[in-house]
Amino acid sequence: MLVVTHNEVSPDTVLVRLQGRLMLGEDTAQLDSLVNTLLASGYKRLVFDLTLLTHIDSTGIGRFIAIYNKVMATEGASLAMAAATGAVRSAFRVTKLDTVFQFFDTVEAALASI
Repeated sequence: MLVVTHNEVSPDTVLVRLQGRLMLGEDTAQLDSLVNTLLASGYKRLVFDLTLLTHIDSTGIGRFIAIYNKVMATEGASLAMAAATGAVRSAFRVTKLDTVFQFFDTVEAALASI
């Protein structure tokens, strides 16, 4: 099960928290929907807090690739990943996507970077 929450950090910045498993299933569609809503609402800087994300599969990785493409297609927008550990961080390393996405050890560092 995936739980997605978010809160505004500043008028153009939002922190999206993921908890649980980002894997094949209907739960992951909520993440795409949320990102579309946030971008349409004028948020340009998205930070994903992965502290409580315990598992990710190829579908979850694919969701982040789609999100990255949407954000990069939005003028002036950026995204950062924060606090990914264990199997989640390894999944991005194995796929070499850690060279595409900006990863930070803490949410604070990710927020400061964008």
